[in-house]
Amino acid sequence: MQGVLFPTYPYNFILQIIAPDFQIRYNKGVINIALSRKSVEVIFHDAIQRDITTARRATLLQILWIERYITRAQLITRVEYKLGRNCFGTSAWEDTFYRDMRVVKQAFQAADYLLEYSRNRENPGYYLHGQPALLSEFRKILKASAAEVDQRQIDIYHQLSSIGRFRQGCAISDTARKVVAYRIRQENPNLTPQEANQMALQRAYTP
Repeated sequence: MQGVLFPTYPYNFILQIIAPDFQIRYNKGVINIALSRKSVEVIFHDAIQRDITTARRATLLQILWIERYITRAQLITRVEYKLGRNCFGTSAWEDTFYRDMRVVKQAFQAADYLLEYSRNRENPGYYLHGQPALLSEFRKILKASAAEVDQRQIDIYHQLSSIGRFRQGCAISDTARKVVAYRIRQENPNLTPQEANQMALQRAYTP
């Protein structure tokens, strides 16, 4: 598990599915016990940190709870962005993905949600039946973000030459790398700026 980054955002919706009825399975038996939400949260977050399978499934559940019409390729790309490349494995990654999705579907069914797959050309991918295309909270965030966009900045960008846009893209990438290098040095004060910068590049481009 070394080198794999796990998400730190809260999984409140998952805990709503799990709590208050919590099952412990052993061999062929099942124990049904009532645990507080906070107790389940502690166990769940520990499992995410220790087990890549739990981390993948929790991340899939989080993505599909927020968005609709996401294809397999898009889901895998987003999960790998959060957890690291090849988190589904390298040889049998398709089987791993579909095993994960079976569990994710069961988790949604436990909360009375139906996860389906659309083969419509305009809107292909997984979606929650009867739910809006985007979670209402995120629609509000996007609407607020769009309202903050300065039309003058858009006009200036359109006036840039192809070379100017390329340079702007490189500047953004360079700034992002510097931010990562800065965080690496905060976590490892003994590193030199050059070493931190090299590690930042490796994180960005090494599979």
